[in-house]
Amino acid sequence: MNKKELVDAFAKKAGVTKKDAETYIDSFVDVVSEALGQGEEVKLVGFGTFKVQKRAARKGVNPQTGKPIKIPEKMVPKFVPGKELKDMVK
Repeated sequence: MNKKELVDAFAKKAGVTKKDAETYIDSFVDVVSEALGQGEEVKLVGFGTFKVQKRAARKGVNPQTGKPIKIPEKMVPKFVPGKELKDMVK
């Protein structure tokens, strides 16, 4: 499902216009992105948790030269599905 399909489905399910649905979805993405940018978690009970996780430094290989390189540690976004979402997918 792409964003257009999500907006269409959301508009139909919520009974709002497609323009309003797109505004709501964009706002949700903005709020979650800003929270993660500040290192906060966003918990949606039954759906899941968006959080930031530290990825440790590691060694890698440059595929062009075959030489080993150091990959520095960094923070990455992560989504952990909730129990209800896991059960629906099963």
